[in-house]
Amino acid sequence: MAHDLDRSENTVSKRTMELVVAGLFMALATLIMVDNWRLGALWQEDGPGAGYFPFRIGVIMFVVSAITFVIHLRRMSGGEATFVDRSQLRQVFQVLVPTIVFVVSIGFLGIYLASAIFILFFMRWLGKYPFYKILPIAVLTPLFLFVMFEIWFLVPLPKGPIEAALGY
Repeated sequence: MAHDLDRSENTVSKRTMELVVAGLFMALATLIMVDNWRLGALWQEDGPGAGYFPFRIGVIMFVVSAITFVIHLRRMSGGEATFVDRSQLRQVFQVLVPTIVFVVSIGFLGIYLASAIFILFFMRWLGKYPFYKILPIAVLTPLFLFVMFEIWFLVPLPKGPIEAALGY
């Protein structure tokens, strides 16, 4: 029975994740090499082409990732350690999903209002803080960032309906 419980907690093995990550790095390295070959990865009359050094970095990335891939591909698959168990994965998704919602909401609400909601949500949901502690932080942090970026540094960040109503 305890063995069944352990199996239900398993998600993916470390070997599988090593293979996936090495494969993704090989794909990224291939993209880097192809793009920099297009830019000019050879030595030109006046020196190295624009893609000369980045192309070589891509080659190094590809070779190292391919070696990693082959090492983990040849490794036997018996008794492997779990990369992450379900409870750890649940914690990752508790942060990842609201963060994705935050990033998407910036386009609709602007970065300041989205940040206020994000801070409020996390402090209440994960931190279990009372609202009298949450509200000042959720309001003052984006307000401070607005003053710092928009007024002091003159760096425009994505605006929403509140900033539009205020003329920014």
